[in-house]
Amino acid sequence: MGSNPLPVWASEPCVMGIDEAGRGPVLGPMVYGCLYCSASYQKTLATLKFADSKTLKEEKREELFESLKADASLGWAVDIIDPRELSAKMLQRIKVNLNTISHDAAMGLVNRVLAMGVLLSEVYVDTVGDADKYRIKLEEKFPGIKFVVSKKADSIYPIVSGASIVAKVTRDNALRGWVLDETAEGISRNFGSGYPGVFCTDPETKAWLEENKHPVFGFPTLVRFSWATCNSYTKKGATVIWEADEDDKEKASNEGDNKKQLTLNFPSLKRKSEELESSGKGRFKFFSARKLQQLNGCL
Repeated sequence: MGSNPLPVWASEPCVMGIDEAGRGPVLGPMVYGCLYCSASYQKTLATLKFADSKTLKEEKREELFESLKADASLGWAVDIIDPRELSAKMLQRIKVNLNTISHDAAMGLVNRVLAMGVLLSEVYVDTVGDADKYRIKLEEKFPGIKFVVSKKADSIYPIVSGASIVAKVTRDNALRGWVLDETAEGISRNFGSGYPGVFCTDPETKAWLEENKHPVFGFPTLVRFSWATCNSYTKKGATVIWEADEDDKEKASNEGDNKKQLTLNFPSLKRKSEELESSGKGRFKFFSARKLQQLNGCL
């Protein structure tokens, strides 16, 4: 998703800003966004009143996003990282932490814009982790491009402020139109802000998580299972044990980890809607919603 086609000014030296939205919440995707333009357009860019998206009201963010999309002197792109991807990478045997996922997303945007034919000369990035180490990592990956990595870059550099707006509005729209995989179960969309802190501080989000937890399957796929917020829901209850995949076993062996099983615990509380299913008289909605059929006999 982004601007198209390649503008004429892209053959001139260009600058780009990169920022994210949705790094902290327990619900929904994390979105990385970028904004780029000709280096000669930077003075004009400073007059467009872009600001850190967190300081702007929703209406103003959307207005600015529409104006930058209509500006032929600007280009933009996003990477929407699904909550299932975040959970899978952070919970797999060979774990990938959030900082690495963030770095990969940012580098992916640089790669994408370069592949389009844009002549990037400078890139400004809101830091994740140590700024100097991040800058060195980027410069080693993309020699010939100057990188400026800074805390609060979205408040300092207009090009990053614009990227912040791109990321935030894209995430807001993604959540607003999110199609829950578990819609067949009649799940409420009143999930609040999704920003819980260490312990869930948004009452609406907290109530939604409580209502939609499951003793075996955990939470709907909108939820990032890997977040610490989910721990309080997984301390007691059913224990699920499965054998590791062969690929995971091989990776673990290479890393010196010979464990053969993974375990998750979920609360054993049941909702009324599950009473019939768990009694064996009904078919579990998890399977029917995904059109999974029972097979008789053995392979």
